[in-house]
Amino acid sequence: MDFVAQLKSSVDIVQVIGEYVRLKRSGTGGRYIGLCPFHNEKSPSFSVNGSLQFFKCFGCGMGGDVLKFVMEMDRLSFYEALKLLADRHGIPMPKRAEYSDEETRLRAAIYQMHEIAVEIFRSTLEGPAGGEVRGYLAKRGVSPEVAREFGLGYADRGGGLARAFEQRGFTAEQMEASGLVGRRESGGFYDRFRGRLMFPIHSEAGKTIGFGGRAIDPGDEPKYLNSPETPIYKKSAVLYNLHRAKEGIRKADRSVLVEGYMDVIGVAASGVREVVASCGTALTGEQVRSLKRHSGRIVVNFDPDAAGGNAAERSIGILLEEGIHVRILQLDGGLDPDEYCREHGAEVYRARLDQAGNYFHWLADRARSKFDMRDAEGRVAAFRFLLPAVQKLTDKLERLAVVNDVAGYLGLEAGLVLENFRKAAGQRDEKTLRAIVEPLRPVEKILLNLLLVHPEYREGILPPLRSLGETLEFATRNIFETIFTLYEANAPFGLAELDARLSEKDRNLLHSAVLADESSGESVSMEQGLACLAQLESARMEKRRTALKAKVREAERAGNMDEAMRLTEELCRLQSNEGTAGEARV
Repeated sequence: MDFVAQLKSSVDIVQVIGEYVRLKRSGTGGRYIGLCPFHNEKSPSFSVNGSLQFFKCFGCGMGGDVLKFVMEMDRLSFYEALKLLADRHGIPMPKRAEYSDEETRLRAAIYQMHEIAVEIFRSTLEGPAGGEVRGYLAKRGVSPEVAREFGLGYADRGGGLARAFEQRGFTAEQMEASGLVGRRESGGFYDRFRGRLMFPIHSEAGKTIGFGGRAIDPGDEPKYLNSPETPIYKKSAVLYNLHRAKEGIRKADRSVLVEGYMDVIGVAASGVREVVASCGTALTGEQVRSLKRHSGRIVVNFDPDAAGGNAAERSIGILLEEGIHVRILQLDGGLDPDEYCREHGAEVYRARLDQAGNYFHWLADRARSKFDMRDAEGRVAAFRFLLPAVQKLTDKLERLAVVNDVAGYLGLEAGLVLENFRKAAGQRDEKTLRAIVEPLRPVEKILLNLLLVHPEYREGILPPLRSLGETLEFATRNIFETIFTLYEANAPFGLAELDARLSEKDRNLLHSAVLADESSGESVSMEQGLACLAQLESARMEKRRTALKAKVREAERAGNMDEAMRLTEELCRLQSNEGTAGEARV
């Protein structure tokens, strides 16, 4: 068994995917379902089969084995996904050059440089040069233990990072691609981050992929400097602290979205663990989908200033488009979330989260403050201000309910509001992509499940099945031909290996046969397989009888009585042999 096969046989795909997607068991076998992480949906069409170690979304069509899932979710190369799973499960990774290409080696070097940077920044923070920064953290209520938990560090002005990379033998191409250093016109390198408190940014898998740096000197601009996009870091796809927060999000069945790194650290350190922030960018749909995999509920708690209000307003539309249930928390006293937690404690803050109001009332209050509600013109303007957010609700009944609330809150006639809403919004029909597949006979499903879930039965099923020739009549004929080829080549295979050798149409047929039903292939027995063979043999004999009878009639019509007699005798022998075989089976 090669290393890839060894790793896949040692890793439970349900456990791995369950770290990214909320799964629930479906049926009595090893099948689990959840909301697809690769497209936006309200009803689960994403299926994970533990018996076959395979996932499939019947909405967007994405499917594959555990390596494919990790590659897609964490944007890793094949080698990186292999190494991540091996490291996570304590499986020694062989040094095999064929797993790695030039791009993978570059990304590996960038990951390594980020780990070196974390250690250098941490060491500097804890050393003599970090005294001022430690004082700042203490004033913000961040203890040394919390600073270490979040990997905080200090980038001094000495330029030590570029020198450390050069001393460790990284190439100029690797250093420039890392986003951690810049190239001078003279050809040398300088540190991108200097004189800044450093916040490591992690992928959902927990690997350091970038940094946010806060200026310590009030004269330094910008106040926050973030890593540029690199081969391992895409800003619009990453949420700060999600790798730590996802377990808390699932437990609380909500996420808490705040604005900045310090807010996240202060709230999380107080004991509210389900908190995240965007990484110096406006919220994106991709980031929201990352949250939705863990919970469809969110409380937005941005800073109480004008900028925070505007950011919350922009975020609401994106959250609603992705079908998230949104609540807004406004803290009193002009306090940021981390300040509020320090002053009042986690329990009070958690209670405020539980009591957070619906986004609509928050938006409606903003509308009432922006427009003159004393005349009809102002009320209509307020309605038009609210309308885009209402239109983005994906649930038709919820949209109508909110429209009624809008009318009452703004003092407008409900019928007038509803008419305007319908004209503007129309009737939005959700469309789910469904693969159109050819209907499959029960015998095809039984045999495919038996052969894939129970390799020990293949020797008793495949040779007689091929000799019958009946699979040529199957909708899944190409799948069975591929199975025959793999078996005769003595190549071990599972669903992933078979899937990789099929066309898209045949993959859809295969997935429909073994992944779509709630029942598991584990329940299929050898007795059922043998019964399928008997059924196919009977069908083959019936076709031969029918063909011989047709030839007898044709010979009689042509006046060729000798041929008719010969064919009749052949038909009798066939029927006699079939009867003897039937008695033997009984």
